[in-house]
Amino acid sequence: MNKLISFFFLRGRRSLKTNERLLQWRSLSQLTHQFPTSESPEVSQTLASVQSVFSNPSFALLGFCRNIDSVKKIHALLVFYGLNDDLLCMYKLVSLYGSFGCVRYARAVFDQMPSPDFSSWKGMLRWYFLNDLYPEVLGFHNRMRMFVSEHDNVVFSIVLKGCTELRDVDEGRKLHCQIEKAGSPDNFVLTGLVDMYAKCGWIDCSRKVFDGILERNVVSWTTMIAGYVQNDCAKEGLVLFNRMREGFVEGNKFTVGSLITACAKLGALHQGKWFHGIVTKSGYQLNSVLGTALLDMYVKCGDIRDARSVFYELPSIDLVSWTAMIVGFCQTGYPDEALKLFTGKKFVGFLPNSFTAASLLSSCAQLGNLNLGRRIHCLGVKLGLEDSTVRNALVDMYAKCGMIGYARYVFETVLEKNVIAWNSIISGYLQNRCAYEALHMFHRMRLESFSPDAFTLVSVLSACAFLGALRVGSSLHACSIKEGLLTNNVFVGTALLSFYAKCGDARCARIVFDGMKEKNGTTWSAMIGGYGMQGDSHESFTLFTEMLKEDVEPSEAIFTAILSACRHTGMVGEGWNYFNSMCLHYKFVPLMQHYACMVDLLARAGRLEEALEFIEKMPVQPDVSLFGAFLHGCELHSRFDLGEVAIKKMLELDIDDACYFVLISNLYASDGRWSQVNQVRELMKQRELIKSPGHSLVEMDIRNDISPLRVSCFG
Repeated sequence: MNKLISFFFLRGRRSLKTNERLLQWRSLSQLTHQFPTSESPEVSQTLASVQSVFSNPSFALLGFCRNIDSVKKIHALLVFYGLNDDLLCMYKLVSLYGSFGCVRYARAVFDQMPSPDFSSWKGMLRWYFLNDLYPEVLGFHNRMRMFVSEHDNVVFSIVLKGCTELRDVDEGRKLHCQIEKAGSPDNFVLTGLVDMYAKCGWIDCSRKVFDGILERNVVSWTTMIAGYVQNDCAKEGLVLFNRMREGFVEGNKFTVGSLITACAKLGALHQGKWFHGIVTKSGYQLNSVLGTALLDMYVKCGDIRDARSVFYELPSIDLVSWTAMIVGFCQTGYPDEALKLFTGKKFVGFLPNSFTAASLLSSCAQLGNLNLGRRIHCLGVKLGLEDSTVRNALVDMYAKCGMIGYARYVFETVLEKNVIAWNSIISGYLQNRCAYEALHMFHRMRLESFSPDAFTLVSVLSACAFLGALRVGSSLHACSIKEGLLTNNVFVGTALLSFYAKCGDARCARIVFDGMKEKNGTTWSAMIGGYGMQGDSHESFTLFTEMLKEDVEPSEAIFTAILSACRHTGMVGEGWNYFNSMCLHYKFVPLMQHYACMVDLLARAGRLEEALEFIEKMPVQPDVSLFGAFLHGCELHSRFDLGEVAIKKMLELDIDDACYFVLISNLYASDGRWSQVNQVRELMKQRELIKSPGHSLVEMDIRNDISPLRVSCFG
């Protein structure tokens, strides 16, 4: 390159001065053989341009530049020899600087042009666009309008793209007016308008522009469909696809990708599989975008098996698809599979991003895997993954693993806390049975001017129910009404009625229940169980009948609630009826809590032989809770002979809960067998088991803060 520069500038410059006429004559002689003698104006202009190129060695030299350094060297020489004012060279320099990404230098050269024409303005605008400098695109275009009046569809398309990327609908609307004023926009410009309005959230305006396109092609249809999907109008996107098919327009892989995303948002598994069939039939390669869309659709529709199949069929797995599969496993109840995918040797080269790390931490939280959670925490620190999503997941992971102190430490390191961060620490305290601390954090959250959301209220109401804090819970009731969360959120309503029921106020619980517009199975279960806790089995049975009349299918939780109501009031016949209905009519396989309710019901009623026979005929191995309920009945009715049978079975199960040893000790004490009582107490000491003392909570309005006064009665 240095030799070439020397040749052109040391010899070429001298040749140009001394042999200028000869060069011009040779150039013209060559052109004579290429163009007709009778020249039109266009041909004359072309001849003049080509002649200028041939007679300009500086321009030819710029054509040899292959990197930015060579451009800078030649530019410097042009300035040194006073050749930098040549318009052709200046245009070439703008082009070279732009192509190498040095747009600032390109603009500096452009600003030196004495009177740039429309092509020069358009070229500079293009380099801003190609280097993704969208704010500069809009600014330069506004300046361009001050000096030139010409516009074409290429300029309109470039500026529209800038408006789209910046989500600047105001500039986009101004440009739309210019396009209408200029007239005759092509399909590319109109499709750009559709895309701009859609990505700015103006989906109605987008549809109006789309309807005005006379000759729609696959790009126009796909842009409009994608716009609907991006604006949460997935159903309209599918309807538009049907219109597209009626117009005999064949879609492409981008069309199918948007439609698969629409199916994911609607949970439409059948339609999603149909589009998967189109992908296979059309021979579209499962690239990262299309493969991840399919994978996400199957995950959100709950079909994790097909999601896994798509994942392993991908020709090349990248970070996006790997993360999508981990998120899918985590969200569908397969946290162990998510961790296996992370630790697998096949994917050892992938480094997690924030979404990956948050899902992995959530998987560790679900499994209680503290060791792996800590290692992911360390990896996140090394990789700089310290955004709010990861920190909130860390708080949740440490809390669910019982390390509430670590969770609080991570929470305090979050500089810009949001509602999700507060929810994480409040629910973390609640999960660790630190209800007072949960209320304290809620109080602090309110002092820092954060408004609670539905998740916050559910957690805090659960803490109030745990503490029996009726006054604080009633205040939260008012807060839920003020924030508009009670009538519109089934989870808040359910938590509120459950709170009132656990505090013994069945009347307020029923008022909340009747005022809810939407009820789910948990809502019915909470109200039925609330009546049962108050010993009002008649209302529980009536409510269960009302539920069936409203065509609500009973769940396992609802049967647990109704059986609990039966055992609280000793309704043995009704208990058997509901248990048999659950097994025979609704085809539920009883869970251990259902068996425990029946054993407790029979044992409390004194039907101990029937209870023991029920245990022996169970199709599954009974756990210690069943024998504990049976043993309690033996103590109530002084059936020490059957109690011995239960004790023997319990000791075979290697119990590790102090309360069951206390039950055994109390049975022996009732029979006056003090030596066995001492043996049981000694066994508890050997196993280092200590029964938590019973206590009662009494709320007294003697303080201004939220802490209840605890009055404990130890037994």
